[in-house]
Amino acid sequence: MGRSSKLYNKDLAPTPSSQKKWGWFEIFNVWANDVQSLFGYTLAASLFLASGLNGWAVFIALILAGFFIMWLVNLSGKPSVKHGIPYPVFARVSMGVFGANFPAMARGIVAMFWYGAQTFAASTAVALLITALTGASGGGEFLGMNGVMWVSFIFVSLFQIWLFWQGIDLIRRFLNFAGPAVYIVMIVLMIAIWAKAGGGLLSEVGNIFSGGERSGGFEGLGSFGAFLAVFSIMVGYFAAVVINFGDFARFVKNEDEMKKGNLYGLVGNIIVFSFITLMITGGTIAVFGEYVAQPTDMVAKVDNVLLTIVAAFAFFSATVGINMVANFIPPAYDLANLMPSKINFRIGGLITAGCGFVVGGLWVAFITQMGIFPFVNTLGAILAPVFGIMITDYYIIKQEKLSVEDLFSDSKNGKYHYNNGFNQKGMLAWIISGYIAVGTVWPNILPGALGDFFANLGGGGGYAWIIGAALGAVIHLAISNRK
Repeated sequence: MGRSSKLYNKDLAPTPSSQKKWGWFEIFNVWANDVQSLFGYTLAASLFLASGLNGWAVFIALILAGFFIMWLVNLSGKPSVKHGIPYPVFARVSMGVFGANFPAMARGIVAMFWYGAQTFAASTAVALLITALTGASGGGEFLGMNGVMWVSFIFVSLFQIWLFWQGIDLIRRFLNFAGPAVYIVMIVLMIAIWAKAGGGLLSEVGNIFSGGERSGGFEGLGSFGAFLAVFSIMVGYFAAVVINFGDFARFVKNEDEMKKGNLYGLVGNIIVFSFITLMITGGTIAVFGEYVAQPTDMVAKVDNVLLTIVAAFAFFSATVGINMVANFIPPAYDLANLMPSKINFRIGGLITAGCGFVVGGLWVAFITQMGIFPFVNTLGAILAPVFGIMITDYYIIKQEKLSVEDLFSDSKNGKYHYNNGFNQKGMLAWIISGYIAVGTVWPNILPGALGDFFANLGGGGGYAWIIGAALGAVIHLAISNRK
């Protein structure tokens, strides 16, 4: 039927076997950078402290979340390993060749928000280094950031554009470097904090393990409810990568390599990084008499120039790494999918960088006022139904049968043309389930009893991803015909 210029360019084309060079180690480092980011550390530490659960319960919830996410990405990655197609092209199977633009752009917009957040986080590492080496105070503030912070933020933004512009192979090498480097620095930081804390570290870790008062949306929950909320929030944090994992799986040699990388990279990294996070959190309370949320702030308080230089470099590398993985590459594909004849991978990346710069610039003054848990849960709720719809459609309705040629054809006879290029049933399933999922975070948007139910449920919308994905799958399966 031929490839339509409205649906095809070389960046969206199936990856040929000769270019599938990624093995388990590359996938391991995709997850290592995701888990180890500055935002990831803050989230993990907050879950230990805010949930009110004892430490072992939080550990178990995080590990179970790792296994659950691994199962999800094995499902979403398999079609892309097999056919070499990125996420927005795979979305055409369930949403239609043109309807896929809506979930693709939803993923792209979410990525732009995360891109801005992570760019700001990476800039704090650069600001730490500049302050340590020059002693600069930072000057006056604009939108909550001083001069040093703005210089750092602009530097990180430009560096990421340069790295992205070099292509996927340099990004792969950068990720392979950043993943191990951050572990080394985090272990050194843990030892440094432990040395200062002495026996007080184990005492504070013991206090964390004994649990405490619930806060940050966990209020009113019982132990099981808090456990489920921790599990769900962690799943929601990884939701963006879960849905577009095919953007990376398309470069993997085979399915076995992908599964090994997901096992070691997800479950392994969550276990080790959660342990390090717990020890450092307990140590900072013992040393400084308070919880210090940001690793960069901890390093500044330790006041060791050599540690500051090494740590700032590693934190910068890890956070830029996750930005490449989760927030730069995906929207570049998503924007290219929107207008393949006019937007390629690089132009899509530049658009992402511009939008993310605005979000990052407003991060301190406005967006952080939302709170960390609602921010994570809201973005996860928007994307969750798309995952449920895509997976149900591919594995149950389509029985894993896929025509690559039809994915790039706008012919009315194409398998994925549906109604003028839109699968209205898939779109309807997304709208209904997405509305309810977002309503679990913000119950006031839901009518009457439904809003009251989620308002009384508690957990700050921590169940949003699971509810959204499950509803998307069930509704799509109920209204669609099996073929």
